[in-house]
Amino acid sequence: MTVYTEKMHVMNTYARWDVTIVKGSGTTVWDHTGKAYLDCTSGIGVTSLGHCPPAVSAKLHQQLDTLWHSSNVTQHPLQEELGKKLTELSGLDQVFFCNSGAEANEAAIKLARRYAQKTKNEDRFEIITFEQSFHGRTLATLTATGQQKVKEGFNPLPAGFITVPYGDVEAVKNVTTNQTCAVLLELVQGEGGVHPASMEFVTELYAWCKSNDILLMIDEVQTGIGRTGEWFSYQHYGIVPDVITLAKGLGSGFPIGAMLATEAVAAAFSPGSHGTTFGGNQLATTAGMATLLEMEQQNVLSHVKAMSEYLLDALKDIAKQYPHQIKGVRGLGLMVGLEMTGEVSGYLKAAQQKGVLLLQAGPNVIRLLPALIIQKSEIDQLVLVLKEILQSGEK
Repeated sequence: MTVYTEKMHVMNTYARWDVTIVKGSGTTVWDHTGKAYLDCTSGIGVTSLGHCPPAVSAKLHQQLDTLWHSSNVTQHPLQEELGKKLTELSGLDQVFFCNSGAEANEAAIKLARRYAQKTKNEDRFEIITFEQSFHGRTLATLTATGQQKVKEGFNPLPAGFITVPYGDVEAVKNVTTNQTCAVLLELVQGEGGVHPASMEFVTELYAWCKSNDILLMIDEVQTGIGRTGEWFSYQHYGIVPDVITLAKGLGSGFPIGAMLATEAVAAAFSPGSHGTTFGGNQLATTAGMATLLEMEQQNVLSHVKAMSEYLLDALKDIAKQYPHQIKGVRGLGLMVGLEMTGEVSGYLKAAQQKGVLLLQAGPNVIRLLPALIIQKSEIDQLVLVLKEILQSGEK
């Protein structure tokens, strides 16, 4: 295993940790020295069933000896099987498969405009998004993102996106015009600091979109596939949106994305209007279907709810003990933010040294995205490490 210390041959687009992961199993990963870590990042919300889940691995190995890829101009029974499963779980009607969350959101943006312009014959193209949101790194999705830092140096940005304060329905109403075609929303902002939307906000926004014939599109890239304790975060709010986007946890680490829509909206796409070379190939859809079936068989959603309660209670206890270092705890399911009074990079480094991998969401929030199979004993390990760091002042 080569660990590079000289000039790298990969572009410098990541502020990489000084950790080289070479192996993973369940909630544990090992670096090139053999040191083990409790992984509370799950590859930024990707390896929801843990690393190399045996049930998914077995299905992938079987498919590897059968067929990896064929063009999307051929019939794809595995796509249809996974699509049927996703529509049953979501209450939506049709699926477009792609490779990533950014591609899923790009597809949603295109679908919203095409639905307005081709199906309804209306000159609508504007999409309302929210401050501190994150929707991807393509030009359209970074423009939709409500964080200026991801936009710097990429001007001119595409027109047609209006960003308003998160949770503010009146702001949405104020910028709605006869050119508004959709609202794009994360119900728990991940990169923006782990902020769950309030029930009042979602209920009012949903009613506004319905009464004004505006599509409500929910970005479930990080929240979807059980992360919040339901298959999709909108199921906590008693609504069914027009469009949702998925990726991350759908394939247990194998790259796959998906956009789902109601039948009426999906009909705006026709042959040639959108497409992908690799999206939804045989390996990706095998991983997706195996992931969903394993989650059902292992009753993962119930486990997430139980572990979420256990984790949040433990973190709230810590917050009471260290009020000068912790401002608050928030989250939904196993998507949790620990807001600190100062920058958190030092806390992450100290945790790494003690064998726990954590994320951050902005400068002051420790973000926890453990595998959905995490156990109480592993949460106890995490809590113990956090207490040790806070007690010692390591950061």
